[in-house]
Amino acid sequence: MMPCIYLHGFASSPNSRKARYLCDRLRTLGIEAIVPDLNQGDFTHLTLTRQLEQVSALMCSLPDSPILLFGSSFGGLTAAWLAQQHARIERLILLAPAFDFLQHFSSWLDAEQLQRWQATGTIAVHHYGEGRSLPLHFGFIQDLQLYDERKLTRSLPTLILHGRHDDTIPLQSSRDYIGTHPEEAHLIELDSDHALGDVLPEVWEAISGFLNTPQNGNRSG
Repeated sequence: MMPCIYLHGFASSPNSRKARYLCDRLRTLGIEAIVPDLNQGDFTHLTLTRQLEQVSALMCSLPDSPILLFGSSFGGLTAAWLAQQHARIERLILLAPAFDFLQHFSSWLDAEQLQRWQATGTIAVHHYGEGRSLPLHFGFIQDLQLYDERKLTRSLPTLILHGRHDDTIPLQSSRDYIGTHPEEAHLIELDSDHALGDVLPEVWEAISGFLNTPQNGNRSG
């Protein structure tokens, strides 16, 4: 069985309900998922680049074999970039992936808030894993500007699960990704929100089917 890594979302943790549920389900298939803490004890200086470097180093420590990579929300965006950079990642499972995250994140703040963030250096963000607000450095935004998602061109078997009522990362972001990866990407649209917490059995059913299918083509459902 190929090594498996699960990447949690922005301001979340390895102990999220979704991560725990899916790791438990994966064990029934004999898969032990590795769930790194992407906060690294320093959420303030989180960047996409830091996450990519952290997971790339983790991959180097694993046996030299194909990897199954999960990513939730911002972890999903991270997973997509890792798959672009590392050929040994052979399958992707993305849960409400945060494509166009810079655009969506910036839209949550007005111009004055963005200017204040840049001027002061940090902004308070509610961290769901910690259950409290933590400062996030403006470098997070500056780093995201370095990544052009049009360069996510690699085609590999990919399952995306996204809620129709997601008001954090709109479903259209995943539809757009599918449109540029028509051969091996597969989108399932669920009657849920960004967290997908109320449809976890449906999420698992789709994942287990994907893992048991040698070839996966594009379809939306």
